[in-house]
Amino acid sequence: MDSLLLTDELVLLAYDDDGANRLGRPHLDYGLAGAVLLELALAGRVEVTDKHLVVTDPAPTGVPLLDDALAMLAAAGRPRKPKNWIGKLAKGLPERVLDGLVDTGVLRRESDKVLLIFPRTRYPSPTGVQPAVETEARERMAAALTGNGPVDARTAALLTLTRAVGLDRKLFRELPKERVKARMDEISAGDWASAAARKAIDEMQAALMVATTAAIVTTTTS
Repeated sequence: MDSLLLTDELVLLAYDDDGANRLGRPHLDYGLAGAVLLELALAGRVEVTDKHLVVTDPAPTGVPLLDDALAMLAAAGRPRKPKNWIGKLAKGLPERVLDGLVDTGVLRRESDKVLLIFPRTRYPSPTGVQPAVETEARERMAAALTGNGPVDARTAALLTLTRAVGLDRKLFRELPKERVKARMDEISAGDWASAAARKAIDEMQAALMVATTAAIVTTTTS
């Protein structure tokens, strides 16, 4: 696989070596919706104006996953806040991203039953070890957190995304907590995207945190 979308990288980071989703749902679903908006913002297709997500360029990106989302945004009729899009864009996203990773051989699909009753589907690596593309993403993120200075846009976006869904606490346990927090704040405030893209990304991150927090409250009180 030549290049990964942020959605692909998030799925790989969210699934453990046994092929189980350690981020949980709907957190993964919402995170993937945020990743789609991040991609569109970085591609210059959307921005935030008066707290509403606006399509600034409806031209297809050439990536079906992104273009389907872009068409949905463009067909809305009126601009909506990013938080109003998270749930809508999340529908079916995990399955679609996982199918793509299986089709390209990055992951494989295993279906069985727990206690011979409850169906379960896992997505481990075909080789039994962490996929090389996941290792590369992890190393890129760790280097950004332990280093100094500017970070490339895609790495910064991926770090922003993992922080928004709470995955950063699982990924960087071996790094000093205060160092990770300080560096995350520094990267988030850095000049790694255009002003329009940064504004859209900031709004998306806030919307994603609201959505995942609501999911936690619903889970713990139900």
